[in-house]
Amino acid sequence: MSSNASTVDIKDGNGPLPRQIPYIIANEGCERFSFYGMRNILTPFLLSTLLLFIPAEHRTNEAKHVFHTFVIGVYFFPLLGGWLADRYFGKYNTVFWFSLIYVAGHACLAIFEHNIKGFYFGLGLIAFGSGGIKPLVVAFVGDQFDQTNKNRARLVFDAFYWIINFGSFFASLLMPLLLRDYGPSVAFGIPGILMAIATLVFWMGRKKYVHVPPAAPNPDSFSSVARTALLARVAGQSRPGLMVAGVGALAALVSLCMIPQWGFVIAFCTALVMLLAFGCFGVSMQLDRARGIHTAEAVEGVRSVLRILIVFALITPFWSLFDQKASTWIVQANAMNSPQLSLFGWDFTLLPAQMQAINPILVMLLIPLNNVVLYPLMRAIGITPTPLRRMGAGIALSGLSWIAVGAIQLNMDAGDKVSIFWQLLPYALLTLGEVLVSATGLEFAYSQAPAPMKGIILSFWYLGTTIGNLWVLIVNAGVKNDTVSGHIASTGLSESAFQMFFFAGFALVCAGLFALYATRYKMVDNYRKA
Repeated sequence: MSSNASTVDIKDGNGPLPRQIPYIIANEGCERFSFYGMRNILTPFLLSTLLLFIPAEHRTNEAKHVFHTFVIGVYFFPLLGGWLADRYFGKYNTVFWFSLIYVAGHACLAIFEHNIKGFYFGLGLIAFGSGGIKPLVVAFVGDQFDQTNKNRARLVFDAFYWIINFGSFFASLLMPLLLRDYGPSVAFGIPGILMAIATLVFWMGRKKYVHVPPAAPNPDSFSSVARTALLARVAGQSRPGLMVAGVGALAALVSLCMIPQWGFVIAFCTALVMLLAFGCFGVSMQLDRARGIHTAEAVEGVRSVLRILIVFALITPFWSLFDQKASTWIVQANAMNSPQLSLFGWDFTLLPAQMQAINPILVMLLIPLNNVVLYPLMRAIGITPTPLRRMGAGIALSGLSWIAVGAIQLNMDAGDKVSIFWQLLPYALLTLGEVLVSATGLEFAYSQAPAPMKGIILSFWYLGTTIGNLWVLIVNAGVKNDTVSGHIASTGLSESAFQMFFFAGFALVCAGLFALYATRYKMVDNYRKA
């Protein structure tokens, strides 16, 4: 009887968990402690130490610019890591070597605490190393599963996201204290040690992993099919898709010409958005022209990828809001009152940067609560919590969180003394949105991606964060324009409050668009065969 039950479990995808998963989970916990440990103190460090040479009235905007530029780099380099892993080195080798670069970046932060060039070089190495491994660890988790145990993957993806926040929680509590009491070299050095431990743990499991080899050069790859679709001629017909892609290329060139006015990061990222948006739209217009030249499976695979990218694009406003909790929300908390607390006889005052610990502790509570209570309750009343429904609701909740933080700002602008604990409400709303978007998105991205392109698809998932932070840089640059600042002044709102409500509206509009598109999206199952 037990044998039959086991056979049924395996057939239904409920087989045992892979024994190598703990190595990957432990690696992720240490790596996330190191990343969030340095990221969560980056804005306070910039404001209090590295950027003191900048006039006080411009220091906050410069700190936000540096922070979001760094985040843009972190989430841009997954494109490189995914490509190298899928085509040349495989996921394990790419993760291991990029991790060593990552460790070197942490060392630079600890050594060059008063040297702006050395410190920025360290941030660049961390962006390169962290970004390079970011899509691959997630895909590597998925590679450990097959059709016999694929239903366990969702629980592991949730556990994966839970351990991320476990590391983030302790980093958020400890690193601001270490920065205040022991200085930048210790506060940035400890995350470097944790990253070295993460690399060691990952290496220790090397003989137990399932290693999916890199894909051989494929004449039916995404880029080959897309190129054929754009360039193929049909007698008596024009090539409208190619014209659309050409408009995108021209817009990208114009964007790059604006580097002197916009700065390199905004101009380059905008050019990338133009190429992707217009290029993908052009391919979709002419995709059927690739039939006969490429296999039907390859053509439908490209169609599937294009549909996934629309989902990713509609999620980018969420990242605009989410990542500002480590910049805009910290700046707001710096101007709020922090009452003295007492815990087991220990009196302390909560630092503004420590408010970010609320986010990971709530994530650790909400993930099991959703799985045990919320999702079963929804199913009981006839509502299926599909990935797209969860992500759409998460985007809307992020918009509500920014309405709440904007309301706090209005009270502060009116001269009221506001306790830092009022930020608990927007943190709770944003965190619930994060659980619904980010944890679900990892599962969605892996399950929907065709087998040869999982690393690249997950790279595009992370590229969405780059684009989200691009929106932040554009808005911050926009408020410096005299016409824009004059309009803001005419509303009676401060620049901070205006931006908060602007981002809230941005997210809510995109949540509505996401809901409309979700009704047309057809889910697929791209887990590998046993």
